[in-house]
Amino acid sequence: MIEVKGLRRSFGPVVAVDGISFDVEKGQVLGLLGPNGAGKTTAMRMLACFIRPDSGTASVCGYDILQNPIEVRRSLGYLAENSPAYPEMTVGGFLDFVCDVREIKGKARKSTLDRIVPTCSIESVYHQTIETLSKGYKRRVGLAQALIHDPDVLILDEPTDGLDPNQKFEVRKLIGKMAKDKCIIISTHILEEVEAICSRTIIIAKGKILVDSTPAKLKEEHQCNLDAVFRRITKANDSKGQKKG
Repeated sequence: MIEVKGLRRSFGPVVAVDGISFDVEKGQVLGLLGPNGAGKTTAMRMLACFIRPDSGTASVCGYDILQNPIEVRRSLGYLAENSPAYPEMTVGGFLDFVCDVREIKGKARKSTLDRIVPTCSIESVYHQTIETLSKGYKRRVGLAQALIHDPDVLILDEPTDGLDPNQKFEVRKLIGKMAKDKCIIISTHILEEVEAICSRTIIIAKGKILVDSTPAKLKEEHQCNLDAVFRRITKANDSKGQKKG
């Protein structure tokens, strides 16, 4: 459902994403891991058609991100790193706005909101303005807008950032429940989250893919927990870079 081919993006002299290629199928939850500045968010923003690649391309549900960006956006739900929203809007007003954008009307809108509000546990803040919400509730509102049109593909950048342990558990359970019917990419720094919900893991650093495997295989291969695997692989890559320099 997602096919990435040689995706590359630079910002001035900095190469953020350096020719990455991978596929993600329906039923997979791919955990995109990497140090800060590795290129994870840039890669996700290109897949969601927020920025254009310098070269390479990708497709989502058969639609090319360069040739068919509107169809791509219709096919996916995207939770951005900072969950941008209109702070002066109420939660209900914002979700109504998202429904307008997604062309969800009439009875379909009511049934959609009846489904998504309890799913994301935002009933208690529905009439509050977004600027008054805690970071955790803002994150849940961001997740609601990503799920509102029940997309086949989800791209979630740090989906549990700012949530308390109970909220994290609920979001992870929700992602796991949706996994069998969707294609999901999540970026996270919480490695226990990867072990809990991801069927596959890509580790990226300095814009390049270092590893494409599963959490279980990585732990078996390196004979250590995923935190140690992550440090070992990314530090080894740093050492190579220093030697080349």
